[in-house]
Amino acid sequence: MKWSDFSKLIKLRLTFLVVFSASISFLIGSKVNGHIDWMNWVKLIIGGFLVTAAANCFNEIIEKDLDRLMKRTCDRPIPAGRMTTGQALVMGLFMAIFGTYLLGQLNLTAGYLSVFSILLYAFAYTPLKRKSPIAVFVGAIPGALPPLIGYVAAHEKIDAIALILFGIQFVWQFPHFWAIAWVLDDDYKLAGFRLLPSGKRDLVSAIITFIFTLTLVPVSLLPTFYGYGGYYVGVVSLLCSLVFLYLAFVLLRTRQIESAKKLMYGSFFYLPVVQLMFLFDFIGKVK
Repeated sequence: MKWSDFSKLIKLRLTFLVVFSASISFLIGSKVNGHIDWMNWVKLIIGGFLVTAAANCFNEIIEKDLDRLMKRTCDRPIPAGRMTTGQALVMGLFMAIFGTYLLGQLNLTAGYLSVFSILLYAFAYTPLKRKSPIAVFVGAIPGALPPLIGYVAAHEKIDAIALILFGIQFVWQFPHFWAIAWVLDDDYKLAGFRLLPSGKRDLVSAIITFIFTLTLVPVSLLPTFYGYGGYYVGVVSLLCSLVFLYLAFVLLRTRQIESAKKLMYGSFFYLPVVQLMFLFDFIGKVK
């Protein structure tokens, strides 16, 4: 099996983004405890990578026939015939079991949340994509679990900081994913996916996307509001949120694919910048 096929099977770039958010949250949770266990950090990264890769693998197994219909996914290893579903299933099960084992070694809460994440993403969100736009809301839950898992892997209690980390990533996913869905709507329709809020590129979808981006502004300020972060994270989060909101407004005004692309690219920068600023500012406050 070629590395390129494996990377497509596990959606490598998405997996790295997920692991990044979990690792940042682990460091925040570690500072709450007063020390960083770097060996556990490594376990989290490996375990989180495997669990995320397994969920993506199961997703591709379930959607193999639909992937053949879309230009973006027809070259994935299963629909292209370079890998059998049996081979993918064996790899997915191995990654799921070993990844959950590693996270469970950190504590049972992290292990249970990882199992819940796989089940919800692969067996609830995936089939719902053809049924209703509500799939995006369902998918946002496992999509926001990585920072929660990362935090509780270091600090087992689900406290206010854990919920804030979860909340920021949860709300961020809506404009992020709807921007992607707007760009890829023609391709998604070939597989029968209904992912935009109204089911199509129209004013309703643009308004709902804008509203959720607007909601992200106060949510991103929660670390500062509750005193877990200082003014640095507050200012940076506010500026990033306002830029993000402007991009959503441009989409609302123009309703063009090019505007959705800019919102999509903006979302890729938004989350890591806000999370890193929360980490740096939080570390500065607890010293």
